[in-house]
Amino acid sequence: MKHLMKIEGLNTVFHTEEGKVTAVDKVSFQVREGETVCIVGESGCGKSVTAMSIMGLVEAPGGQVNGGRIDFAGEDLLRLDKNTLRAIRGNEIAMIFQEPMSSLNPVMKIGEQIMEPLMVHMKLTKKQARIRAIELITQVGIARPEQIFGSYPHELSGGMLQRIMIAIAVSCNPKLLIADEPTTALDVTIQAQILDMLREFKESGGMSILLITHDLGVVAEMADYVIVMYSGQIVEEGGVVELFNHPKHPYTRGLLKSKPVVGQRLEELYSIPGQVPNPLTLEPSCYFHDRCEHCMPVCRSRQPLLKELGGGQKTACWLYEEAEVHV
Repeated sequence: MKHLMKIEGLNTVFHTEEGKVTAVDKVSFQVREGETVCIVGESGCGKSVTAMSIMGLVEAPGGQVNGGRIDFAGEDLLRLDKNTLRAIRGNEIAMIFQEPMSSLNPVMKIGEQIMEPLMVHMKLTKKQARIRAIELITQVGIARPEQIFGSYPHELSGGMLQRIMIAIAVSCNPKLLIADEPTTALDVTIQAQILDMLREFKESGGMSILLITHDLGVVAEMADYVIVMYSGQIVEEGGVVELFNHPKHPYTRGLLKSKPVVGQRLEELYSIPGQVPNPLTLEPSCYFHDRCEHCMPVCRSRQPLLKELGGGQKTACWLYEEAEVHV
């Protein structure tokens, strides 16, 4: 498959009162046409900041993308002026944000918010945009679409708001849909409906999806390719079947081990010991070393590189650098 987006050496930092924080550290990956790529990891691992960097929503002086390249359909998004990027954002690349209540304008009616990208990007008239907006509300499975069209965000439930966010995101038939934790805080039934909806839009529109989640059940159901992030870096990546069946990095193994298994009763669910390190105190090392049962002296002093292990699977771990460990 031809790649739609290729990211090389993406580096995103935030300037705080306590110092500079590197939230995304030399991240490289690609999304192919018609493919669903899942980025998985604990909170604070850089997943959402990667998405915000792609969308051009990390802005100075607080944040800055200070390195790398984001090649989308032959253009480097990091080198485009604001007007050109704005024309791509919401049109060719769309995003479903994690919190619909805070992402939607509370003083604008639902219909107006769906109509806006249709009028700006698709150049529809107000009448045409209204008709299309009502069609989209129906398409995302919400009853009484005309009544919902005239409602405000606070009048809708969380599940309905997430559907509206999807309607806005797919309204212009984007080539790439970025979904940041689209099922967070929704009950299991609604989660399944949202995922089915994303899959249907992908298949009918031929778009690619970059899905950000911490839920490995969602990954297993949706992903073609999986990227595991930890402390702003990619520690493992590969095809979903290979990665689930043969995880290499201790962090990936820990994530999979902590997932509940249907029919298996345990007194206590497994959790990875410790927590994600403070990004202000990181030193050259494997950032996972304090939580890893396989930690070796080299893990505390040198950073492993992402290495190809065959079958399209890559990992960054000194367990697979035996020749160098003993140097």
